Amino acid sequence: MSALPRAPSAKNAPERQAMPDDQLMLAYAQGDAAAFDVLYARHEGGLFRFVKRLLGARLVAQADEVFQDTWVRIISARDSFSPQGATWRTWAFTIAHNLAMDRLRVSGREVTLDAHPDDDSDPVPTLDRGVRGAVDAAAHPSAEELAFWRAAGRRLLACLDELPAEQRAAFLLHHEDGLTVEALAASLEIGFETVRSRLRYGLQKLRGCMERYLSVLEQRA
Repeated sequence: MSALPRAPSAKNAPERQAMPDDQLMLAYAQGDAAAFDVLYARHEGGLFRFVKRLLGARLVAQADEVFQDTWVRIISARDSFSPQGATWRTWAFTIAHNLAMDRLRVSGREVTLDAHPDDDSDPVPTLDRGVRGAVDAAAHPSAEELAFWRAAGRRLLACLDELPAEQRAAFLLHHEDGLTVEALAASLEIGFETVRSRLRYGLQKLRGCMERYLSVLEQRA
């Protein structure tokens, strides 16, 4: 992942580090370049990971370019950002989503497949949190436990890559970035039931794809 080229700025003051995202963006729009540095450092990893996962394995080579384009778009739109609308994070991730989906459409990988499964349970996000949190557990996990979570993590990424792009985007924005269904519908300008459908159908496919690992977790419960 390449750093976005910017002019050097003064060392960030502690008070700037404590500023919310929205205030940092407003300060940057008023000419505070160091505010942008804090914003970029705060969200660089999460935004790049989102773009990479949304594009999937086939287009992973384009992740860096889409990531850079996202920040260029953010910079270009700094004067139009309004904290009275979506939060900065939602606004920025929506920009990244739209750019990534454009790439997927051009590549022919975008497939829309909405359905209404009846099962509302969602063990896959729980598994994702376990994969990411295993090494940070208070009790040091065994080598066998770490091997399980790492294998589960690799499998989850592969399963995500098999989802239609719109379902994968909904899953990532909802379960990884924390957007509510209502916020997703508003940000993506689609219906509430459409978002709900994509989430539920995507989760159903992920549960089937992750069945082996989920059954192990159920036995441990």
